[in-house]
Amino acid sequence: MALLITDDCINCDVCEPECPNQAISLGPVIYQIDPKRCTECVGHFDEPQCVQVCPVACIPVDPEHIESKESLWDKYRRLQAAGTPQERGADTAL
Repeated sequence: MALLITDDCINCDVCEPECPNQAISLGPVIYQIDPKRCTECVGHFDEPQCVQVCPVACIPVDPEHIESKESLWDKYRRLQAAGTPQERGADTAL
């Protein structure tokens, strides 16, 4: 499963730096989560950090990106093997 930031987002800027997978970025209007990078913090934390810090509770599970815990672990391992976009020197899609 990936998470989703809803239109209730107030652009408070607290979620983006908390994401260990760099899945959160500022979109045209509100922050957005890249489902290809979101592991719901599997491999890093017991609970999604963006959800923990969000003051308006606007980060539910994205119903269009339902994944099992096992697939989240697989995604985590792929992301770790690929490194971050900064480490690769480009913003290559996974």
